[in-house]
Amino acid sequence: MILIYPDYNCFQRGFDDPLQVKIQMEALACASIFFNAEMKSFKLVWSFMHEDENRLCPFIERRIEVERLSALCRKRIEPNDEIYITAREFQQSANLSSKDAIHLACAEYANCTYFLTCDEELIKRAARLTLEIKVMNPVDYIKQAG
Repeated sequence: MILIYPDYNCFQRGFDDPLQVKIQMEALACASIFFNAEMKSFKLVWSFMHEDENRLCPFIERRIEVERLSALCRKRIEPNDEIYITAREFQQSANLSSKDAIHLACAEYANCTYFLTCDEELIKRAARLTLEIKVMNPVDYIKQAG
């Protein structure tokens, strides 16, 4: 079964500025991905990093919605040394932020097929790494998946 690790921004995309066409498209793509996860077309992955980011979100309505969407994630990743070691390597090799490196390391640890993010800079930096995971924007995933 296909495993997809959505970056935290995928859970929040529906709250972003709807006047920007790129954001509209990404919000629709993310909604479609969550719908298909609910239909069990594939599995979504939720990690301790998602949990931490959600706890830090200052907007209660966003936290509640992300918590609701997290229930669609049928695989959970807890912290461990292997993830932290991999994340440090990603930070050094691709100049990733600690959060991005941990998310990507969690996806790799979970043996995900896809890592989806709305962060174009993260996609560019992740391309510097040798990964088994396909890192892409949710819109590109929808186009590819058909």
